Amino acid sequence: MPSSKKKITVDFLRHGEPEGGDVLRGRVDHPLSEVGWSQMQKAAALTAQRKLSPSTPSWTHLISSPLQRCRVFAEHLAGVTALELRVVEQWQEIDYGDWDGMLLSDWREEAGPQFKEFRRDMSKLHPPNGEAFLSFKDRVLEAWNELADFPDGSHVLVVTHGGVLRVVLPTVLGMPLNRSYPLHIPFASFSRIALSVAGNKSAIEEDGGNQVSASLLFHNAAEYEGG
Repeated sequence: MPSSKKKITVDFLRHGEPEGGDVLRGRVDHPLSEVGWSQMQKAAALTAQRKLSPSTPSWTHLISSPLQRCRVFAEHLAGVTALELRVVEQWQEIDYGDWDGMLLSDWREEAGPQFKEFRRDMSKLHPPNGEAFLSFKDRVLEAWNELADFPDGSHVLVVTHGGVLRVVLPTVLGMPLNRSYPLHIPFASFSRIALSVAGNKSAIEEDGGNQVSASLLFHNAAEYEGG
């Protein structure tokens, strides 16, 4: 039986600026600031009244991290688009453990030695009492692979985090994950990826997943101002 090929478009939207200042956020669950709301409105091409505009993409499916800096905006989108929102644990940020909530200036000093080792060996990044990077990578890529299960012609929006995008985007681009620091992923960055899936799910599983190809169509790293 000849294999079919389906096309899926996946948009990734990083959350906007949260409240709470310049701190490290993994599972720390700060809400969006007003600036953050404005950043995400602009990235999603909503009007100043937070309604759909002619430029808003015609998404067919909405997915969000459970953390409120992503989820609350995604819930708003679900309301204005009349789409069902899927909240998926795998799309949440890495658990930074004891580092979570630290001032960024303090964290850079404390975590510097681990990140130096991480650039040589990905297994070296393991926040104290937090989530090892390799475990984080595996759960994000599991969620990423599941996107290939959507029907042909789907246009999926995933509202997620900077750390997650530092797994997904380098994977698509063929970059080593521990060398992704040149990628600029500011608040409310917007990326679009085209998936091409050949064969049915069982065929993909039998062939080890090599019948799915992904191409980055664009990555908008504009830093939106508030207001």
